[in-house]
Amino acid sequence: MGSGHMVRPRGRALGLPLPGVPGPLNAITDVPGIAVGYTTLIEDPPGGKPVRTGVTAILPRARADLLNPVWAGTFSMNGNGELTGCHWINEAGYFTGPAAITNTCSLGIVHHGIVRWLAKEFPEKLGEDFWPLPVVGETFDGWLNDIAGLHITEAHVLAALENASSGPVAEGNVGGGTGMIAYEFKAGTGTSSRCFTTRIGNYTLGALVQANHGLRPWLKICGMPVGELMMENRIWSEERGSIIAVVATDAPLLPTQLRRVAQRIAIGMGRGGTPSGNNSGDIFLAFSTANDHGRLPEPERLRFEALSNDDLDALFLATVEAVDEAILNAMLGATTMTGKHGHVVHAIDPERLRKLITK
Repeated sequence: MGSGHMVRPRGRALGLPLPGVPGPLNAITDVPGIAVGYTTLIEDPPGGKPVRTGVTAILPRARADLLNPVWAGTFSMNGNGELTGCHWINEAGYFTGPAAITNTCSLGIVHHGIVRWLAKEFPEKLGEDFWPLPVVGETFDGWLNDIAGLHITEAHVLAALENASSGPVAEGNVGGGTGMIAYEFKAGTGTSSRCFTTRIGNYTLGALVQANHGLRPWLKICGMPVGELMMENRIWSEERGSIIAVVATDAPLLPTQLRRVAQRIAIGMGRGGTPSGNNSGDIFLAFSTANDHGRLPEPERLRFEALSNDDLDALFLATVEAVDEAILNAMLGATTMTGKHGHVVHAIDPERLRKLITK
């Protein structure tokens, strides 16, 4: 399980004029308690097809507290994809346990792997008074990866959950993002964060994306139509990707407010230029780590603290900016990859991008 990962400059390190104030890591892990883990599969088996895929795991709470509900909201900008667990989130306003992202054909085994991990972590609860409804999203990596080979196993899911950490988050060709493509550049996993102020306090919001969407001529970065100026090495003529985006915050929010936050993820995605094409699964999750009422069953009275709706604009802007920058970081973090059928997807040239935007 090699990572095949090398560190490249992120958007801010390039000096791009990105708005807002990020947290210290400029990552979803700037939100206290959140951890991210990966399993990355980059293999060229003798006589077989190239494997370019993986699993990304997001732990929304400390490991011991993962059966404590996390208040959440979802939004499907374009539904040509899957994010499991949404029905209960839309019904009750929360989910429990880890969330994960992988490739389209491995969604089932990742769902199964999360259940297996929960059974190992909480044997006295699972199947007794707790039933799991894991949140798992997917995007399609079949241009580079032998997706029909179903190479993700339960062990890979368990490994991603076990190695989740709260530190810096690797980007590009890692985890579920390993074989992904955005705006016909190599892309994958990206993250960013924002600090924002309300009348009741200062909070952090973080975004993590699996970016696999968009066509080159659409691409805008920092408002500049750079895609039209970087038209070489294109790979297709119509949208055939998706994006799963997860936004987390420590700000106290009601589930209805979190659904509104999830809707604003679409604006962050749209800043990059995509109209959310017909073939794209653009599905979003927003959650808050505040208002922890402990393990289920719920107490007989829930007491909520929440921001005023009149204070949500700072949160909405943080969401838009963090998602936009996370997608940029997914592209900048990725390196050129050769995969199935000899397909080559080139990474964006950071220095050329810097000159186009800052000239």
